[in-house]
Amino acid sequence: MPIGDYALIGDCRTAALVSREGSIDWLCLPDFSSPSIFAALLDEERGGQFSIRPTGPFRMSRRYIPDTNVLETEFRCEDGIVRLTDFLPVLADGEWKNELQPAREVLRIVECVAGSVEIEVRFAPRPDYARAGRPLVSRGSSAWALQYRDELILLHSEVPLALQGEHTACGTVRLACGDRRCLSLSYAKSDIAVLPLLGEHAVRRRDATVRWWRKWVGQCRYDGPYRAHVVRSALVLKSLAFALSGAVIAAPTTSLPEAIGGGLNWDYRFCWLRDAELTLTAFSDLGYEAEAQAFLNWLLHSTRLSWPQLQVLYDIYGETRLPETELTHLEGYRTSSPVRIGNDAHRQVQLDIYGSVIAAAFEYVERGGGLSRSERRLLVGFGREVCRSWRDPDHSIWEVRGDKRHYTYSKLLCWAALDRLLRLHAAGVLRVPAVTFRRGRDALRRTIETEGYSRNIEAYTGTLGGTALDASLLRMTALGYRRASDPRMQSTFVRLVSGLGRGALLRRYDEGISPAGRTEGAFAVCGFWAVDHLARLGDTKTARRRFEELLGYGNDLGLFAEEIDPESGRALGNFPQAFTHAGLINAALALARAENGER
Repeated sequence: MPIGDYALIGDCRTAALVSREGSIDWLCLPDFSSPSIFAALLDEERGGQFSIRPTGPFRMSRRYIPDTNVLETEFRCEDGIVRLTDFLPVLADGEWKNELQPAREVLRIVECVAGSVEIEVRFAPRPDYARAGRPLVSRGSSAWALQYRDELILLHSEVPLALQGEHTACGTVRLACGDRRCLSLSYAKSDIAVLPLLGEHAVRRRDATVRWWRKWVGQCRYDGPYRAHVVRSALVLKSLAFALSGAVIAAPTTSLPEAIGGGLNWDYRFCWLRDAELTLTAFSDLGYEAEAQAFLNWLLHSTRLSWPQLQVLYDIYGETRLPETELTHLEGYRTSSPVRIGNDAHRQVQLDIYGSVIAAAFEYVERGGGLSRSERRLLVGFGREVCRSWRDPDHSIWEVRGDKRHYTYSKLLCWAALDRLLRLHAAGVLRVPAVTFRRGRDALRRTIETEGYSRNIEAYTGTLGGTALDASLLRMTALGYRRASDPRMQSTFVRLVSGLGRGALLRRYDEGISPAGRTEGAFAVCGFWAVDHLARLGDTKTARRRFEELLGYGNDLGLFAEEIDPESGRALGNFPQAFTHAGLINAALALARAENGER
């Protein structure tokens, strides 16, 4: 399946990708960054899947139940219509206090709504990235179990299944109009296993999950243009926010390629500090203060061990050691190898992350949030680290592998870090060594203006003293470094769009920054940054046109990947991508403010 043909379902602890043909081709248990149970997305033969579909030809349509992450797929066959509902139950506290629930559950409900249709089920779990070759064992007439180490997978099925070999169970059943069958995949680790009840009990869990998501969406206070797209993006961010810590992962997948057949395949099931300000602002401006506070608390708590230095990425529990390894037994998506788990970017130096974290804290305070004494101390320590290290080279926001260089965006975010701390100091929120920080901020601006701007190409450049283009510099306006109407910003925008753009799409950089021979698609969030810039300029007509063109690159459910192939328009990279959806939200809100005459 094309990357963009998948749908996301999740419970704020883990997530699954469901294909247009009713197959769960990716699921990690128990959490986002745990080993996979199904990985057909990365190897159709070995990876494992859980498929429910008609046995004969069909036409497919699908949707999310409005304002939820509950997926409905409708299969229209010659003799009838069946509807498949997929979700991970999310149950309100207290509502189910008298019933045991499994640690994790994926619930699938298939019902015939017209005529009669024969469906087939294929249950092929392959735990631990298809490395734990354990057999399926029958547990009575309707249950199957797979045990490995201290973990247990249970399938409770109202469709009779039989073994095909040792590791796969399959079965077929004909459903008449009004018939319904439920299948529950549950999981346990070092604990009592629970076999969830099916039938009406499963329907109750579906209805409760729908209510939970709709109650959450009901907190959204945005009622401007493109609200449906904004709400869907908010639901993606919420799905990728780990409920136990508030951390927001970049994407629920690993090793989906930035170029088909290439080696640019990375594990994105971690939390990148570069995303902090965009993500927190998206939550806050939509009215989700609890999510914004939880995310900031996680940011400031997880960085304590390395304070005052920051690491590029952390896992959902704040783990800093994330060694990168290759799974050579998996062929990769469309043979795009290698398949990687872990990410060696955690070893890199990226100075922009200081500005991202401090700007996130600043935006939180600006919206009425408070900081504890220890949090204020952490932020001031980050500022001191910026003053100490901003003259050093780094690997940039784009994690360019190879030698460190002096990237203009990194200097810009260091400027933003000191600027925000000085503004918090002036407001009496915290106390900083103002003279030192002001001197550092002024030196950063001089460096950016003298070495980060090229008079020859009339644009801010990706590296100091260079001429390479970098779309991240579109954020200068949003960060308050330059007004959108400033001549240097206007000429930079024109140069970036002409040099990196194709329609509303933008590549993130040109060959002066990317490693030799590296090919990739357009970086989706950069297109939304251009919309944000135009909205702040007041050119709402052009901003709307570009925004609507970008929306056309989402899939039929409104989901976006990390990148977009400019030739085919297809999704590339890990999917769905939190950075892209946060960028969509911020661009939509900037456009709405501009059209309302607000700053």
